[in-house]
Amino acid sequence: MSSFKRSLIQLHVFVFLAGLTAPIGNLIQLNGLILVFYRMLLTVLALIPIYLSHRSSNKVSLKEKGRLMSIGVLIAIHWVCFYGSIKLANVSIALVCISSVGIFTAVLEPFIFKTKLIWNDLLIGLLSLIGIFFIFQFDIHFRTGILVGLVSALFASVFTIINKSLTTQHTTQTIQTFEMIGGLGFLTLVILGINAYQQSPFIIPTTSDWFWLIILSLVCTVLANHLMLNALKRISAFTMNVTLNLEPVYGIIIAIILFQEQKQMGKGFYIGIVLIAISVMLQMLRVLRQQIRK
Repeated sequence: MSSFKRSLIQLHVFVFLAGLTAPIGNLIQLNGLILVFYRMLLTVLALIPIYLSHRSSNKVSLKEKGRLMSIGVLIAIHWVCFYGSIKLANVSIALVCISSVGIFTAVLEPFIFKTKLIWNDLLIGLLSLIGIFFIFQFDIHFRTGILVGLVSALFASVFTIINKSLTTQHTTQTIQTFEMIGGLGFLTLVILGINAYQQSPFIIPTTSDWFWLIILSLVCTVLANHLMLNALKRISAFTMNVTLNLEPVYGIIIAIILFQEQKQMGKGFYIGIVLIAISVMLQMLRVLRQQIRK
C-alpha cells in the first residue's frame, strides 16, 4: 500500500471518529466550556506518558512549545463553540456547520502562506456554504446554533492550516501534547475567572459523564488526532477540511439513530446536505485525478 493511500485511510478513520464526537458530546450533561475542559484534561493526562517515552526524539525549543500551545488555544475555542452549537441547536446542525471549513480554508490558506488563490477550491468550498445557507433560511429556530457553529468552523480551518506547516517539523506526539496543554491552560484560566466572578463552585461530572468523557478523550481525541496529523504529512489542508465534510454524514446518521433528530429537520436541511455531499465528491474526484496524473 502506498503512503498516500495509507494517509487517505487514516484521514477517513479520523473523520469517522470526529463524527462520533458530536453525539457523544450530546450525551454528556455539561455545558460546552466545562465539557471541553475535562476533554482536554483527560487528553493531556493520556498524552504526557506517550510524549515522555519519545522525549529523546522530541527536542523542541521554548519558542516552538509556546507556538504549539497557542494553537491549542485555537483548538479549545473551536471545541467550545462546536459543543455550544450542539447545545443551542442539535448534533446535526453543529456537524453541518463544520463543512464550512472548506470555504474558510480556500480563502485563508493562500493568505497565510502567501500563495495563489485556487479558484476551484474556492468554488467547491462555496458550494458547502450555500448548503449551510439553505439550512439557515429554512430552519430559523436554529440560527444561533448555526452562527456559533460557523465560528467553530472558522477556528477549525485556522488551526488545521497552521498544523499543516508543523507536521514536517515536529512529531505527532509533540504537536498533540503541547497543543492540548495550551488549550487546557487557557480554559483553566477562563473557568477560574468565571467562577471567581460568579462565585460559583467548580462542576464535577457524573459517573455517566466520566465514561463518555474518557471515550471522547482517548478514542476521539488522542487516537483521532494522531491519525489526522499523520495524514496531514501527505495530504493538503484543503483536502483535509473538505473531507471533514463527511463528518456530518457519520454524525447525523448516529444522531438520527440515538436522538431521532430527523423529526426536527425541515426541507432546507436536506437541500443543504445534498449540496455539501456534492462538494465532498467533487473535491475527492479532483484529488484522485491529481494522483493519477502523478
